[in-house]
Order: sequence, then structure tokens, then C-alpha cells
Amino acid sequence: MTQQHTEYDVLVVGGSGVDTIVRVDALPVPLADSVHVGPIEEWPGHTGGNVALGARALGLRVALLDWIGDDWIGGLVRERMAKGDVEFVTLVSPAGTRRAVNLVDATGRRMSFYDPRDPAGLRMPREVYLPRLRRTRHVHLSITDFSRHLYDDIADVGVPVSTDLHDWDGLADHHREFALRSDLVFLSAAGAGEGTPALMREILSEGRADTVVATAGAEGSYLLTRDGGPTPHHIPAAPLPMPAVDTNGAGDAYVTAFLYGRLAGRDVRECARLGAVAGAFACTAPGSTALIGADALLAGEDAPGDRA
Repeated sequence: MTQQHTEYDVLVVGGSGVDTIVRVDALPVPLADSVHVGPIEEWPGHTGGNVALGARALGLRVALLDWIGDDWIGGLVRERMAKGDVEFVTLVSPAGTRRAVNLVDATGRRMSFYDPRDPAGLRMPREVYLPRLRRTRHVHLSITDFSRHLYDDIADVGVPVSTDLHDWDGLADHHREFALRSDLVFLSAAGAGEGTPALMREILSEGRADTVVATAGAEGSYLLTRDGGPTPHHIPAAPLPMPAVDTNGAGDAYVTAFLYGRLAGRDVRECARLGAVAGAFACTAPGSTALIGADALLAGEDAPGDRA
């Protein structure tokens, strides 16, 4: 039975769903009427689910609040959260459960087709989230549209909040409020490319964040803080403990381990190194199933390597 907490380390809002994984030889897939592939698999999680599962695997007290469909896909998500001992508070979405189809090549690289599902105007009732906001140390908002409507209450309660913008290019309006109203912002350098450092500076100058983190896959990650100068600090990627199988969920694992370090009072560079270790570990199993524990995370941080 999933443990129910009276207080939380991390409250995750939104972002659960199911990935359909299709393994291909290489990306992009050649244009053809049909392509033979290996077994097609369903893996529940998605970004919010993965952060919640990862936080719980690290021993943090966590709850996930989300809208989810009363459908077989939603059943997969509920089962996965229960097995991961995540307190999962759900509301039934009339549109069903979010889904994605991910093409994954032989190196673990992926291309995702995402179906967000949530209908326009969807709102989470305050009686569902507000009592839990008052009992958590940290909130992590997925960029589902209904999540943005929690910011005013989060500010009133005074709890720190993070978000992951994923591959935001700095232009799409959907992401902007999340970027400017969060204390800690994660994003993928794949979105803005060479413009990533400028986008990180923009988030700091125009928003409330004290730290912006850009993940860059095998290149590692980059940190920019209010008191750290104008140039992002590079954190090298951690070595893979085993061959890469699937990069799905690597960014979510990075976020989770970074939050673990932040909640423990660690320096931001130490948090980023923890994120790198967790992100590498996540690549070693399919479907975001490689969840690192606290002992392995801290052992990986202490392994020899570039700590520039």
C-alpha cells in the first residue's frame, strides 16, 4: 500500500501519461509505406510521473497531483505510481490520459510525438492542491496548462517552485509564464541551440529564478545563477555505468537528483553533478525504469571524473 504523507519534500503537479516506445534502427526513419520494428512497448511515466518516481526512489516524501483519464492508459499510470510508492492524487480528465509515441534509435536517441489531451480551460480545484502546498518543502510544476494557475497560491504560501521547460526555444508563449514565475528553471539546450546562454540570461533578468539549468545530453549541462556572472558554467556529463538503452526520462532523472541535492542544502554545482549521475543512470534501462537510489547517487558523485 502506498504510504500517505502528512508533509512532503516535493509536490509534483501535472505531467503524467504513457509513452509508446517504437525502436528503430536510426533516426530519421526513411520514408516508406511500412517499416518493420521490434516489439512496441507501453511505458507509463512522462515528465511529472518520472520526477515523482525518481524522488521517491531517492527516499523523498513525494506526492503527484494530476488529471488523468478513466481509461486503460490511466490504469497503467496508476499501477506504476503505486508500485513506486508514489502518493498519486488524481482527478478524472474528460479527455483521457496523455500519451506520446517515441521513436528510439539504436543509440538511445529519441523523437517524441506528444498528445497533451487536456481540454482548454481545465483547472485543478484549490481544495485538492492548496492543503498540500501548505505542507511541502518544494513544488515542481510540469508545463501542463492547468499548472500555471497554481502560481498565485504558491507565491502566497511562500514555497519554492521549479519547472522544466524542456525544448523551449524562447518564443512559444505557453512556456513563458513558467519560465518567469519559477525559482529554479530547467530546460533543454536542444530548443534554443546556440541561443541557449542568452535565453538563460533572459530568464534570470526578467523572471524570479535564482538558477537556470540547461541540459545538453552527452555534452553535460550548463548552470547560470544570479550571482555567478553572465557565462553559464559547464558541468560535464557523467560516464554511463552501462551501455545506453533509452534516453527517455534522462532529463527527468537529472531534475530529480538536482532537487534532492538542493533540498539537502548543497551548492548548485554539486546539485548539477548529482543530476548528471542520475541522468546517465536513467539511460541504462528502457522506459524510464532505471531509478537511482540515494546510495548509488552519492557513490556516483564521488567517482573519479572531471569536476570542473
